[in-house]
Amino acid sequence: MNPTPRHPSESQTTMTELVLPQHTNAFGTCFGGQILSWIDIAAGICSGRHARTVAVTVAFDDVHFITPIRLGDIVSVEARLCYTGRTSMEVEVQVWRQRYDEPREHANTAYVVFVAVDCDGRPVEVPPMLIDNDDDRARNNRAVSRREQRLAKAHRA
Repeated sequence: MNPTPRHPSESQTTMTELVLPQHTNAFGTCFGGQILSWIDIAAGICSGRHARTVAVTVAFDDVHFITPIRLGDIVSVEARLCYTGRTSMEVEVQVWRQRYDEPREHANTAYVVFVAVDCDGRPVEVPPMLIDNDDDRARNNRAVSRREQRLAKAHRA
């Protein structure tokens, strides 16, 4: 199979969420697990759009919560493809928080790896990324480095 390369902009995904009471802890900040769920959903949509099939999560890189996300905040979750292998894809997800009357602030970044699967859950090939600009080239180069680190870490485990 030799799928036609696809540009990352074709699968780019943005989700917007409003932090409600059910999303918060006793301090009024958003549960980390809720943010991870939103990251996983946005990255899953992005990778599925690229692969044109269902994709499942296989790895989450370290996630650091930089800025607290609070009750009433508007959260933007932006996912963009960084890398494709034969069946796997890495998606960069940027999370932003904003109050209605304030500028948005970066809350965290996550890198999530997905594998495209068929209806029986078997891995399938994904289209390669069409890289035609310096930003995507740099993003892809950093993703290759992260992939090598992930693989080395997995082999040590």
